[in-house]
Amino acid sequence: MDINTRIAGRLRELRDARGFSLDALAERSRVSRSNISLIERGESSPTATVLDRLAVALGVNLSSLFEESSEAARPSPVARAADQPVWTDPVSGYVRRSLSPAATSPIQLVEVSFPAGQRVAYETGARETETHQQIWMIEGAMDLVVGDEHWHLEAGDCLTMRLDCPTVFSNPTSAPARYLVALATLSPARTRRHT
Repeated sequence: MDINTRIAGRLRELRDARGFSLDALAERSRVSRSNISLIERGESSPTATVLDRLAVALGVNLSSLFEESSEAARPSPVARAADQPVWTDPVSGYVRRSLSPAATSPIQLVEVSFPAGQRVAYETGARETETHQQIWMIEGAMDLVVGDEHWHLEAGDCLTMRLDCPTVFSNPTSAPARYLVALATLSPARTRRHT
């Protein structure tokens, strides 16, 4: 299945499950109604920033937009390399491979290849669920701005953070970077115990 078709189906499914009209999702996400409609029809390749805004408005992680429809048969506990969804941000050219199997798990793994000299900014603020993310650099180097903190990561470095503030990823070098992202979402009950 084409990645834009997968995103289209998941976006429609998540919007319908929450009872949001196109107008309501547009208002919550600050993404235009026409842009959401194009994405849901598979006629537009959304940017990373747009996908993040939609995910936050729907109360899910960005990774959820790349998952198979919940109507699929029993989810497999294995994600074969050939079947892992790969998406390329049309603006920065960063490539995102969803590694995690479709079977339910609180952990999601994503491999990212980030081109030299590129930058992606997420406006993410507080979310309905508590999500933690770790970034482990495999090759190259990246600069991350997480809220008010700045981090420079090189191969072998690992950064942990919560997805609750604006974040900027940039590759300041002349070589591509590759890193692994591990995401863990705490259930609302567990979140309350920790706050």
